[in-house]
Amino acid sequence: MISQAAEYSLRAMLLLAGGESLPMTTTQIATHTRVPSGYLAKILQGLVKAGLITSQRGVNGGFTLNKPAHQLTLMDVVRVTDSSHRIHVCPLGNPDHYSLCPLHRRLDAAAAAAERELGDVTLADLVAEQKRPFLCKTHETVIPAQPLTINQQAASADQPAQPKDKK
Repeated sequence: MISQAAEYSLRAMLLLAGGESLPMTTTQIATHTRVPSGYLAKILQGLVKAGLITSQRGVNGGFTLNKPAHQLTLMDVVRVTDSSHRIHVCPLGNPDHYSLCPLHRRLDAAAAAAERELGDVTLADLVAEQKRPFLCKTHETVIPAQPLTINQQAASADQPAQPKDKK
């Protein structure tokens, strides 16, 4: 129900919310969020224009949140790139429809529920829930065939998991 731009905006904002107010460059944000940097630059400009983040040039420059994370809802972020999907009049333009038909009434209710959910969750809520990196994992963790020694366990804790071979 949300666009790719909205998803990318949410990723960037969540990263900034968890960054302890330290400025981050477009390149840093792109690396951590796995968003193409050229596309991200346009998204960040929109977030600046909307007043959700600020940008500062220079050696210690970058992007930071313009408000505390507990004051920014997911809906605030989504609204920057996506318009509402609510249905207020007949999408078919039928002048005889004074109220929405059963189909469009249900679609409007679904859009209202999505907007309500996004409006009820702040960036701070998601940062507080995080126990691992904020992005979904892209591969499975390898389970070794034999138990690891203590030295192997310590070494593997510093290494990213390798994807399983698919046959």
